[in-house]
Amino acid sequence: MSIRTWYLTHKWSSLVCTAFLLMLCITGLPLIFHEEIEQLSGVVEAPAMAEGTPNASMDAVAEAARQQRPQDVIRFMFWEQDEHPNVTLVSMAKSMDASPDDSNIVLIDSRTAKVLDEPPPDHGFMYVMLKLHIDMFAGLPGMLFLGLMGLLFAVAIISGIVLYHPFMRRLDFGTVRREKQARLKWLDIHNLLGVATLVWALVVGITGTINTLSQIVIMVWQADQMAEMIAPYKGLPPPVKLGSLQDSIDTAKQAVPDMHVSFVAFPGSMFSSPHHYTVFLKGNTPVTSRLLRPALIDAQTAKLTDTREMPWYVKTLLLSQPLHFGDYGGLPLKIIWALLDLVTIVVLVSGLYLWIKRRQHTEQRIADLEHKHAATARGGVR
Repeated sequence: MSIRTWYLTHKWSSLVCTAFLLMLCITGLPLIFHEEIEQLSGVVEAPAMAEGTPNASMDAVAEAARQQRPQDVIRFMFWEQDEHPNVTLVSMAKSMDASPDDSNIVLIDSRTAKVLDEPPPDHGFMYVMLKLHIDMFAGLPGMLFLGLMGLLFAVAIISGIVLYHPFMRRLDFGTVRREKQARLKWLDIHNLLGVATLVWALVVGITGTINTLSQIVIMVWQADQMAEMIAPYKGLPPPVKLGSLQDSIDTAKQAVPDMHVSFVAFPGSMFSSPHHYTVFLKGNTPVTSRLLRPALIDAQTAKLTDTREMPWYVKTLLLSQPLHFGDYGGLPLKIIWALLDLVTIVVLVSGLYLWIKRRQHTEQRIADLEHKHAATARGGVR
């Protein structure tokens, strides 16, 4: 490809995605610190108790949730021991097939099975930031559209790398021509910051694109591995009465002893079948703690029916999520992610500024030529 082709590729891929990338960078900033913001906003936590206090039976926890919201059914139970120790988050809804946005949350102390809080549906600032960042309130089409913008961003970065050397070959690396006109100075700043952040921008752009495929990846997993795991129960009537949730969790822990429970999908919910508790477990290392392994437990007998490692495409999705938000290295890494995010905003805004200035410069040259041509024509008439 010629330099001109690379230039046009960089120009138009950047212009098409800039507005949406700016929105993603701005909404992504508070999401990087969502845990810290939640703590400052007064999220209810479990009270302090003696270390080593045992957990209550999860059957008692489930019953406490049902008594709190008797008109709802339980779809999921979550545990976030690092962020919210000793708290069981129970996700409930009017029915198993209700929209995810119609869920109600009940927080229960895992040790006493007492209800801690029933927070109202979150439609505040962080909810708006999350929805704008994920799908712009447009569901799957919005997610896929933002994934396309992420791909264009990657194209803009790669084409910018190709163009950097020929455009800067006469200057030392990092040179900013401050004494020149403002457009040249901002061109140098744009190029320097773009090159300095290119690895991070590529990682965040590509992982963000992968994340936009999450719903499709889940549907493929359900039609592939999940369908194989529940095949022996195909055509059987759903159970009238469920067995012990606690026994099912204990069975999953025994089957996969080197992992701990992350969440449980109840029978009939999105990640399970009408016949199973699906217990999702995660590892204890920095890498395996991001990966999930499903264990299907017969909801009547509490016996293990199947457990498998997730396929590669689900693992790719799960590993891309912490890379995208930088939430695998604590607060210092989050601060670095935020600073790089701010630098990327400068790169995007400076690129837009350079395009506007170039258009103005071109339009001025055309106007000058037209004026000169008109003056010449008038001189010829005389």
